[in-house]
Amino acid sequence: MGLENIVMQARDPSTTGPFWSAALGLVDGTPASPGDYEGRLDLGGGAWIDVCIEPVTDPPPPGWRLHLDLLGGVEQDQVVARLRDLGARPLDVGQRGVPWVVLADPDGNPFCVMEEREVYRGTGPIAALPLDSADPERDGELYAAMTGWVPTTGVAPVSLRHPAGRGPLLELCPEPAPKVRQNRTHLDVRPDPGGPDQQETVELALSLGATRATEDWAQGHSWVVLRDTSGNEFCVLADPA
Repeated sequence: MGLENIVMQARDPSTTGPFWSAALGLVDGTPASPGDYEGRLDLGGGAWIDVCIEPVTDPPPPGWRLHLDLLGGVEQDQVVARLRDLGARPLDVGQRGVPWVVLADPDGNPFCVMEEREVYRGTGPIAALPLDSADPERDGELYAAMTGWVPTTGVAPVSLRHPAGRGPLLELCPEPAPKVRQNRTHLDVRPDPGGPDQQETVELALSLGATRATEDWAQGHSWVVLRDTSGNEFCVLADPA
C-alpha cells in the first residue's frame, strides 16, 4: 500500500487548485468527482503524490494538525514572493521570530515556506508534511504500515519518507493540544495490486490503534474514513482496478 493523495478542502477548488498547481509545478489530472481538483507531483524515480482539492460549502476553520511545509532554503525570499504573486497571503498565527514564513492559500489553508535545513535537501517543492500527534511513536508505526514509508532523519520525534529517499518527510510532531474538530487536510492511502486489499488494510490499521469515523459524512463512499491514534482523519481508498 502507499500514500496516494494529500487532500485539502476549499470553497472553490477552481481557484485553489490552480494556485497549488502553479505553486508546486503539478501536472493537472482528471479529478475523481466533478468540482474537485487533482494534480500530480512527480517525485522522480517512479514516485509521486497527488494533491487533491475537494469542494465544501463550509470547511472547518483552518488548522495546523496537518499542513504543507514548502521548500524555501536559500531562496526562501524568492519563493515567498512568487507564492504571493500567485495569490498567497501572509498569515498571522502568533508566530514570532521564527525562521519560516507562514502563508495561506486563496481559500485560507495555512502553509509554511521553510528556511534552509539539511534534512530537506532533495525533497522537491514540498519539504515536509507535519502532522500533530499525541503519540508520535505509535502514530509513526501506523503510518509506516499504511504508506510503506520508512524512518528517516528529521527534526520531528518521528519522520518517515518514501523508501526511494525522494519527496517530503512525513513528520509526527507532538501536538500542542488534543484534536477537537475535523481536519481540513488529510492523507489517502491505497492498497497495492497483489498486496493486502482494502478490507485487510483497514483491519491492519484498526489493529494498530486506528478507529473508524462514524459521522454521517464519512459513510457511503468507496473509501473508508479512519482516524489515527491521535484522532487525525485518513482514508483507505478502494482496491486498484
